[in-house]
Amino acid sequence: MMIILNMLLVSIIMFIIGMMIFISKHKHLLLLLLSLEFMMLSIFLEMMLIFSYIDYDLYFLMVFLVFSVWEGALGLSIMVSMVRTHSNDYFQSFSILW
Repeated sequence: MMIILNMLLVSIIMFIIGMMIFISKHKHLLLLLLSLEFMMLSIFLEMMLIFSYIDYDLYFLMVFLVFSVWEGALGLSIMVSMVRTHSNDYFQSFSILW
């Protein structure tokens, strides 16, 4: 029981660190995508611990991982198209109005 609580605390700290990076490092799109993936991994760890503690079926975790991979692939495709059109991944050179 104590190990699960310690791991839950670690996953919450991981999520907070990912959120702080997401808020503070908003210059490059790649750093934002990496911090989002870090937060997804912390949420996955937390859900895995909770589901295994209550003896719940872990099928939902597979669905969560599929959507996490889909989100990562979509973010990378947006970044590749942004680099091809603007030659960098800075948010200052990207205008939503154009």
